[in-house]
Amino acid sequence: MINLLHSKKESTKFQILVEIAAHQPNVRQKEIADKVGITPQAVSEYVKELTDDGLIFSDGRVRYKVTKKGIEWVLERTAELKRYARYVMEDIISHVSVWTAIADEDNKAGQKVSLVMRDGLLYAVPLQDGGATGVLISDVRSGEDVGVTDLHGLIELEDVKVTVCKVPRVERGGSRNVNLEMLRELTEDAHYLCVLGVESLIALRSIAREPNIMFGTKESVVEAAFHGLSSIVVSVDEEVPELLNRLESEGLAYDLHDLRK
Repeated sequence: MINLLHSKKESTKFQILVEIAAHQPNVRQKEIADKVGITPQAVSEYVKELTDDGLIFSDGRVRYKVTKKGIEWVLERTAELKRYARYVMEDIISHVSVWTAIADEDNKAGQKVSLVMRDGLLYAVPLQDGGATGVLISDVRSGEDVGVTDLHGLIELEDVKVTVCKVPRVERGGSRNVNLEMLRELTEDAHYLCVLGVESLIALRSIAREPNIMFGTKESVVEAAFHGLSSIVVSVDEEVPELLNRLESEGLAYDLHDLRK
């Protein structure tokens, strides 16, 4: 899940860095303290730690600047916040009264359950420690859809990763210039397999594989990640830069493999 939400210290560091970036180089610790809601002494301790970590530097008593490393740290946390805000807006606020889940077992209305994400779908499972919980609004049989209300907590998502497999455009050999053995190995256990470009599709078909997604791949991969699904994308080389930019803008981790022979 999101580091900023699990650590008050990380959240405070983030706020202080943003305040310094907004008002650098002349930044008064008391003003930061008032904005963040902590004491000036606490700000001083954070500033020392941020300096030691190389996230800010000082060229005078009240002159602070955020370093390149500090900017990158803020951007990483901002991407995390963006993902979390999207999760809140789409999966919490828009369905705040009743969520739809798949029942893991027969159950009665009023039963308290835990909510887990499994293969990108929300399941109502027997109550367990931690995570999100809710109350069933009706009797339900295993495998049926059921409404869940009185929601508390956050649904925990597994860390996801996108594997990008780059294949050459047809002018550079297309699917005939792909290391099929490497492609077979990388996609062997893929549950969510996507393609960008005809060359990628034909390369997959050369190893008797069909993609789950052929259109809207960039958005689909991001949506899948927000639901806890890792993806493998076989992409023609000219589409790779835009795909990677999209992943980076959402703070998603990826591996890149060049499959040219």
